[in-house]
Amino acid sequence: MSSENILQTVTADQIMCQNVMTVPEDWPVDQLARFLTDKSISGAPVINDSGQLTGVVSFSDIVRHAGSDMVDHSRRDDDFYNSMLNASMSPEDQRSFHESVDDTVMVRDIMTPMIFEVAPDTPLFQVAEAMAKGRIHRVMVTEKRELKGIISALDILKVLTL
Repeated sequence: MSSENILQTVTADQIMCQNVMTVPEDWPVDQLARFLTDKSISGAPVINDSGQLTGVVSFSDIVRHAGSDMVDHSRRDDDFYNSMLNASMSPEDQRSFHESVDDTVMVRDIMTPMIFEVAPDTPLFQVAEAMAKGRIHRVMVTEKRELKGIISALDILKVLTL
């Protein structure tokens, strides 16, 4: 099947990750940093005490907040993600990063409150289009405001390279 055909026929629910790891909005950022590095993920949906989706937070949000020296701040925002991809962190770097995060700052303070969401039956081309236009790396798959799954840019690439 061609890539164009896949983009037209595959839907969000067919490629979404159903085992979504969420984080509470009242976690301190140092706990979030440990969680993301321990789980080897770059970001996660944020939920409130009622389990409702309230935002998205990523490793980039932590670094931006911390003002880490790992990042070249003269770069444009669209280059930020690429600079983080190229930054390889040794276990020692990760430990020092955790230690430099202010433990009074909560996830709700650094998260992006805008949630990009799609319905389970959304064609893959629309998911990819939303990611490109929004300059985001993940979308939430929701049904009646309930989180059903998550799709990352990497998930789309995997489908296209099969």
